[in-house]
Amino acid sequence: MSITITIAETAQELGLRAAAKIADLLNQAIEARGEARIILSTGASQFETMEALTQQAVDWSKVEMFHLDEYVELGESHIASFRKYLKERFVSKVNLKAAHFVNGEGDVQKNIAALSAELRRKVVDVGVIGIGENAHIAFNDPPADFETDLAYKVVELDERCKQQQVGEGWFKSLKDVPRQAVTMCPRQIMACRHVVSSVPHAVKAEAVYNTITRPVDPMVPATLLKTHPDWNLFIDINSASKLVALA
Repeated sequence: MSITITIAETAQELGLRAAAKIADLLNQAIEARGEARIILSTGASQFETMEALTQQAVDWSKVEMFHLDEYVELGESHIASFRKYLKERFVSKVNLKAAHFVNGEGDVQKNIAALSAELRRKVVDVGVIGIGENAHIAFNDPPADFETDLAYKVVELDERCKQQQVGEGWFKSLKDVPRQAVTMCPRQIMACRHVVSSVPHAVKAEAVYNTITRPVDPMVPATLLKTHPDWNLFIDINSASKLVALA
């Protein structure tokens, strides 16, 4: 278990520092093996990191990208689609070797099986894993299933998770948020060689505090990250506020 916590003054500084760390880890993998694999998370908390990452000196033609989650039966044209998010904010801006998306439309179980097989062909070097307001990782809301060996599965979204999606402006109301999503499972996330978490903004202060101060607990899913051999947590002064007050 190894946790490195970096506190930045602003979300922009956080994004730059997290992106530099991600790039360094990718470059190490490329130097060692001639290729690298990355998992990317989405959402409003990842804006600064995603933008900074596209500006990093990485040979993206040697990098394969996977992503964490997607709503069930939400079209890619919808503003909240994570496929749309990643294509617009990342994939269209770098020359990736390959991009593998979670598809929650059509035959979802067939899509999951194909993506899981592709993901498990080789180890993932860097998992960029955000933390939700309810401390979820991906869409593993509390109580998260820490035991499943599945790479991805369909889950029910809890009310606080749905409220976060409304609060970030992806949906007009709670009733508009899909009931289900496809998510990468916790043990699969933990299989990444390195994990980098970008968690800015005051709305994440409670989740950050609970993650750091509480024991590993499915009711606080992000606490699982503390058991990873190389977890790099980037927070800003706002998301760190409860920790600073504790100190």
